[in-house]
Order: sequence, then structure tokens, then C-alpha cells
Amino acid sequence: MDGVIKKVGVIGAGVMGAGIAAQVANAGVPVVLLDVVPDGAAKAVEKMLKTDPAPFMSKAAARLITAGNTERDFDLLADCDWIVEAVIERLDVKLQLYARLEAVRKAGSVVSSNTSTIPLAKLTEGLPERFAADFCITHFFNPPRYMRLLEVVKGRHTRADAVAAVSRFADLKLGKSVVSCKDSPGFIANRLGVFWISCAVVEAFDQGLEVEEVDAVIGKPMGFPKTGVFGLIDLVGLDLMPHVMASMVGLLPAEDPLQAYRREQPLTARMIAEGYTGRKGKGGFYRLNRAGGGKVKEAISLATGDYRPEIKPDLDLPRDLKALLTQGDKAGRYAWRVLSRTLAYAASLVPEAADDIAAVDEAMRLGYAWKFGPFELIDKLGAAWLSERLAADGQPVPALLRQAGNRSFYRVDQGRLQFLGTDDGYHDLMRPEGVLLLADIKRVSQPVLKNGSASLWDIGDGVACFEFTSKMNALDPDTITLLGKSIKAVARQFKALVIYNEGSNFSAGANLGLVLFAANIAAWTEIEQLVAGGQETYKALKYAPFPVVGAPAGLALGGGCEILLHCDAVQAHAETYIGLVECGVGLVPAWGGCKEMLHRWAGLGRLPKGPMPPVAKVFETISTATVAKSAAEAKELLFFRPTDGVTMNRDRLLADAKARALELAADYTPPAAPELTLPGPSAGVGLKMAAEGFHRRGLATNHDLVVAGELATVLSGDDADATRPLGEDRLLELERAAFMRLLRHPATLARIESILETGKPLRN
Repeated sequence: MDGVIKKVGVIGAGVMGAGIAAQVANAGVPVVLLDVVPDGAAKAVEKMLKTDPAPFMSKAAARLITAGNTERDFDLLADCDWIVEAVIERLDVKLQLYARLEAVRKAGSVVSSNTSTIPLAKLTEGLPERFAADFCITHFFNPPRYMRLLEVVKGRHTRADAVAAVSRFADLKLGKSVVSCKDSPGFIANRLGVFWISCAVVEAFDQGLEVEEVDAVIGKPMGFPKTGVFGLIDLVGLDLMPHVMASMVGLLPAEDPLQAYRREQPLTARMIAEGYTGRKGKGGFYRLNRAGGGKVKEAISLATGDYRPEIKPDLDLPRDLKALLTQGDKAGRYAWRVLSRTLAYAASLVPEAADDIAAVDEAMRLGYAWKFGPFELIDKLGAAWLSERLAADGQPVPALLRQAGNRSFYRVDQGRLQFLGTDDGYHDLMRPEGVLLLADIKRVSQPVLKNGSASLWDIGDGVACFEFTSKMNALDPDTITLLGKSIKAVARQFKALVIYNEGSNFSAGANLGLVLFAANIAAWTEIEQLVAGGQETYKALKYAPFPVVGAPAGLALGGGCEILLHCDAVQAHAETYIGLVECGVGLVPAWGGCKEMLHRWAGLGRLPKGPMPPVAKVFETISTATVAKSAAEAKELLFFRPTDGVTMNRDRLLADAKARALELAADYTPPAAPELTLPGPSAGVGLKMAAEGFHRRGLATNHDLVVAGELATVLSGDDADATRPLGEDRLLELERAAFMRLLRHPATLARIESILETGKPLRN
């Protein structure tokens, strides 16, 4: 085998096996999916095509899966380069399967198990040496498409190049961050995650807290997911937790700290028995009570065991973590009990479960969505402070904490991020080849330009990077101003520009709070100047004398989508969710989104000839505020061009975008200004009539009809003559005028207020 994985096999079409197969297909790689049930694999693929959130990045990916049965179609695995076993967690079943597999698989193919409960040594017991050399554990997290962590465990006999081949494929093709783990119970993430959850639940019962109080404390203040603990259990499933706990404590020695939290709660047992297993059941610790046609969010009382309306906890939760842990009220006492024991447990896992602290932190950030890894949290508190508090509390202090003393676990030395090793020395945190992070660049340099909402950075080789830095990366006047200055600076000093940031989202769009404030004081002139300024800046970006590459990840909505539409090319993370959503808040795209989408649909030849088909297609996309749920879908909707690139691994996005920018810079010529033939007034009337039809069927509200009418005016070209081309300045003028008319409408202002207050669109 040459180490290149071109075809994958997955055995077991349950939730995990099917999800792994789907992610392989998302990567454009053929995959064989087999199940013991005769039509289990085929049904799993059908189900995934209807599942939300979708396992497939596009429905076309499903065609890369060959579904079969383990009895009839086992020979289909013969030409697979990597075979993933994801069957029931029973050692006897797995060993029997491996014996069959050894008889059909090709030489050098890698076999891995998705197990997290059975030691690797037991999985290869009694099997040929050839099998043991090609075998490892690849532990995916659910759902495989969205969870970035992949824990890889190699055995004593596993070939180094087998692990390297799987790890590289998982990194480049599946978008995973690969963390090497020891062959210890639960590996890293589940070992610590199960302890954290179990500790939080038991301490909640012992200290008499309610579920809302627990989730308020064990959530945002600590950088944990906003679901908190009980919300997370509802998401995972209450019925799963006892099995995971039983498996874990059965593998761990009696002195392991997790054993102290092996306690069955009568309330939890009753909930499971009655079908209250979380979101997949009738409800869990939280539920939505729809009795009498209502919709009341309720929580179960840990004290009484009865459901009651959800309450807002009356707790003092300071922003500073140390302040929370030292305050003497019930929130502080509970926070200390849970976090101190969790952090101490994390420190005890190195080097038992992981070679270094960086692996533990990476596993918890990506496997459990913690904002900070446990050792990053310890640094916020101080290792010495934590050690002293643990000792004062009568708790054992792990050797790694004692070793750290007054030092931090991470430090920056001459611009290099380093971590404290078990050898008592600091080591550079090495990035994989081909990974470029803006965070690393920012440690060793100063921005070329900067204000409160954006920065411009030199990322080397003559390429600059424009970064949004506002909350949710929302776009405001400062963003637009700095972008204008950056275009001039790049023209003087650089070869190319990349637009990129390392926030959770590329951009949530324009800052609606500022827009609403300005509208409420009737600052119409200032608003129109902002719209016009954005149009001119985006236009300057499009025709700049250097190539511009957009590199989005996460949400790219409204104005964030429009800036990408004006780039020469896009190198997108696969998990980019992009759309022109202005109609949802009662507006129309006004920073060139309408004109750019019209040009794309008119110029790519996907539609019948004539001015009307592109107009109708763009009207459908924008009026319904359609959002592509992946980069693949974005190509189908032409938010991205067919030639735009897709990066599966988020950490590789900047490097890929920079490479694309340099490629374009080699022989760059700005695009020519396009002209568009639009159908004019009759088309506008037709689009409005179509919207009225939706309104009559109850599919559009009264204000939807108003917004659709304005959008129809823009896209049809208003009074355009179908025999004469229309320049883009006229389209920008129409966008701006429609935007301003809608912004003065009370129903639009009500929609914006609703979005800002509740996060939900108002259907008025």
C-alpha cells in the first residue's frame, strides 16, 4: 500500500457508522457501508438524507456510498484502503468480524475500530501479527460531520505508517484534528468528560441546586457550552449515561476519583423508565409542555422530581473565574467543588492518558466544545493557587500541578507558544505542516492597520490578511472605513489580500443594533451614507489592482456574504453557512448582493437563455432568505463559484487561502465591469404576483409581500429596457433606494427589534 487512502469501508450502519461513511462521502471519497441487517445500510443512507442537522454536505455526496450487507457483500471490502469497524461494543462480536475481515482485506489496508470502551490490546488478541500491524483505534465523536475531534490510539505492534496514513486522511479529507491517545479507559475526552458530568450531577443533588442554577454556573462563566450540564445530558440522552458510566468505572481501578461519583440517582432512573430520556424522548431535565395547545418550557425540580416552568436563576455570577470560585454563596461553593475536582482530574491524566497537556486541552475543546482546555483554565487561576486551595480542601494535589509550582502551563517565548512538559521543561507547540494560524502571526507582529472593528495583518510572502474583530464579526462603519484604507495599503505594499478571521463565524452581517439606533433617531442621511459607503468600498475591493480571496468559516450572512461575492475567489471551510438573509429582517441586500447574484446566474449558463430566468432564480433565493448549509450547497446556489475552493480542516483554511491568493497574483488582471440585461417593469409585476400567490396560501406574511415587492423592483431593473444593458451603478442605486424605503417601514423596524431582543425573526 502506498499510504494513500482512495476508498474506505465502514462496517456497522448505526448512527456512528453511517455518520462516518457520510463524512467520507462528503470528502468526495467512495465508501462501502455494510450492516448486519440485510437492508440496514441502505435505510441508514435514506434516513441521513432526511436528517437535520444533515450528515451530508450535499445530497450528491450520498451517491458515493455503496450500501450492502455483511453476509452478502463482504467482498466489497477487498479493495478498500481503510476499513472502519463501528459495530456493537462487544469484544466477541468484534473479534469474529476481524477474523472474517483478515481473510478478504488487501495487504497493507488499515483496519480501525471506533470503540471507546474496549482496550486495543484485547481487540487484537489471538489475531495474526499482520492484522495487529495494520490495526488501530479511530474514535470519532458524534455527529461525525460536525465534531472535529478524532482520537487515534495505536497498539504495540501498529505500523507507524498505517497510523500516519489514517491521520493524514482524517486531517486533510475529513477535516479532523487528530489527537494521539494512550490505550487507557475512555482515552482523553470521554475520560475527563464523563468525570466532569458525573461530578456536576452528583454535586448538584448533594448541594441542593436546581437544574437551571447548575447550567448557569457550569456554562458560560467557565467557557463551557451554553447547554450547561443538564442541557448537555438531554442532548446526548439520559439513557446513554448509565451505560457509559458503568463501562468506564468497570475499566478503572478502585482508587480512580471517578469511582466516588458512581452513584445512581433515583430521579434519573425514574425519568429513564418513564421515557424522559432527553430531546430524543418525551423530554429530559428540560421539556416543552404543549398541553392545551400551549408551549411552555419546563425544567424538572431536582428537589421534588416534578416539572415546573423554567426559572431564571437568582445567582451572582461574576465574569472573573477566580472571583466566582472564591465567593461564599451556593454558586461559588458549587463552582469550586466541580471545577477544582475536574481540573485536578485532568492533571492526573498526563501522562497516563495523554503524552502532554496540549493533547488534553485539544481533546476537550474539540470533543466537548469547551472554549478553554483544562490547563488553559488552570492558567487563568494559577497552578500554585489551585494547588493551595485543593490542599486546604483536603483534596490530593496531582504531581503535574505540584511540578508546575508558580509557573504557567503555557507561555510565549520569543513569539512561540510553548507548553510545560512532564519532563519539567517547556516545548514549542508544533503545528502540522500546512497549518497557518492568524493567532500565531499575531503573537510575533503588530497589525499594519487597526481600529475597534477590524485589523490588517502581514501574513508573509507579500500577502495581507483583513480580519473582522467586532462582536459576532458584525460589520459597522469602522469595518468599512478600515477596509477602504486597507485596499489602498495593500495596493502599495502587498501582492494580494485574504479576508479571514478565526472567530466562530466569519460575519453575522451588518450591525443591526447601530442601524436600529440610527433609524430611531431618524438619522436617514447617515444611514444612506453608510449604505453608499459600503457599496463603494465593496466595489473598490472587486476592482482592486490585486487579487482578493475570501476565506469564510461558520456563518457568512448578509453583508458578510456580500463581501465574499465581491472577492476574486473564495477558499471556504466546508462548514460555511452562507446566505443573503436581509429579507428576514424586512430589508433587501444593499451592498451589491443583488447585482452580484444576478451576474452569477446570468453568466454561468445553468439556466435557459433570456433575461427572466436569472431574475426569477435570484428572487427565489433572496426572498426566502435561503442559507446554504455547507460550502457544497453554497456552490449549488452560486454564493460560491464552481471554481472556488473548499478546505475540510478549519486549521488549514488560512494557508490554503494564502496559496490561492499567490496563485492568482502571478498574472493578475482586475475583472472588467459587467453589464446586465434586465427584463424591466413587466417582470417586476410578475414577481410580485408570484409573491401574492404565496401570501394567499398563507406562506408569506403581509410584510413579506412588501419586502418581496421592493426586491422585485431591484432585480427586474425597475424601469429597465430589456433591449439595453444596465450598468452595475444603476443596480446599486436601486438596492440603496429599496433598502431606505424598507428601513422607514414600521414593520421592518419591528422585525429588527425582534431579532436583537430574541434572536428570532418576527413573522409580521
